[in-house]
Amino acid sequence: MAAPGENLRINGERLWESLMEMAKIGPGVAGGNNRQTLTDADAEGRALFRRWCEEAGCTLGVDRMGTMFARREGTDPDALPVYVGSHLDTQPTGGKYDGVLGVLGGLEIVRTLNDLGIRTKHPIVVTNWTNEEGTRFAPAMLASGVFAGIHDLEWAYARRDAEGKTFGDELRRIGWMGDEEVGARPMKAFFELHIEQGPILEAEGKDIGVVTHGQGLWWLEIRLTGKEAHTGSTPMHMRVNAGLGMARIIERVHQIAMSHQPNAVGAVGQANVWPNSRNVIPGRAVFTVDIRSPEQEKLDTMRAEVERAAQAVARELGLSCEIEAVGHFDPVTFDPGLVRVVRGAAEKLGYSHMDIVSGAGHDACWINRVAPTVMVMCPCKDGLSHNEAEEITPDWATRGANVLFHAVVETAEVVG
Repeated sequence: MAAPGENLRINGERLWESLMEMAKIGPGVAGGNNRQTLTDADAEGRALFRRWCEEAGCTLGVDRMGTMFARREGTDPDALPVYVGSHLDTQPTGGKYDGVLGVLGGLEIVRTLNDLGIRTKHPIVVTNWTNEEGTRFAPAMLASGVFAGIHDLEWAYARRDAEGKTFGDELRRIGWMGDEEVGARPMKAFFELHIEQGPILEAEGKDIGVVTHGQGLWWLEIRLTGKEAHTGSTPMHMRVNAGLGMARIIERVHQIAMSHQPNAVGAVGQANVWPNSRNVIPGRAVFTVDIRSPEQEKLDTMRAEVERAAQAVARELGLSCEIEAVGHFDPVTFDPGLVRVVRGAAEKLGYSHMDIVSGAGHDACWINRVAPTVMVMCPCKDGLSHNEAEEITPDWATRGANVLFHAVVETAEVVG
């Protein structure tokens, strides 16, 4: 594969200015962003990205899930395109970089190639996947999941938000439902640049994370039903307390994750009790257990242990217990050849780097099923993400995008 010269770099100032400009759309209340999928803010962000891509000479395609594909032509019309991207949607209290860095880092590759007059044999396609976050419409990574054949298109259209609005209706409303068949694009490779969303790279003093694997995940929604009663007048031994059951199961989730160290995590991040009144013993509790591991056997063992523990707690307290798997993906092994390309780019550029496992799910985890895929990570301050205080430095962004540039362009093959 023909590669760019090691002295070539992206325009870090331009990348940072683009990140700051996109962050003006859908501002949060504390310095971050609230640009949830298929909102008016999402539509505005998409329009800005479209304008930038067209100014860079790209042609834009949009599929029926609303995913955007900005193509810079290669010299060989029959060569498979090299894809690069991430997502522009955010959490309700999200940061300015989660996902956005990967999309605009991809755009910066195209801009830099244009500046330098460099042609590649393979086309390069910058991608904005719809609904990666999954906050408004569950599950996460919805469009890439349909692209990879994990989800059915009509099933995805029927996903509802908290107000009962469907994904399909909202996609039409904001004007971003394309006519291109989902998954109809063959890929030579897919690259995704992302902030780490964890503290390891910063703690180790590394510029670049070369992502070799992605953790698998189970989301288990547990529904406990007991009996509502007055907190003051119901004797302790006569209570059927769904809130107590939830508390004990949360503790067991922590213990189970700790018992499978290393490479295992678990917690409950979403929890609700009813009637949620100060002086009423909860008669119902619904919460979601999130367990993850890059090891398949360990992941499935943890799931079985959590389910057994939940049923045991429910029996002890006289509660009914229902458990439903509401999210899942297997552990991911990224393409070894592309991993070597990313590692080689970091070494060529003189950046400190380390192999790392992605603790979060990403669109790359689904695309890995249909094309050779790899991820590049840069540090984020204190490992903080999914928070308006999420922060990276311009240097971290630039170094991550430089590695992305060299890896993508080497794969796309410089001509001449």
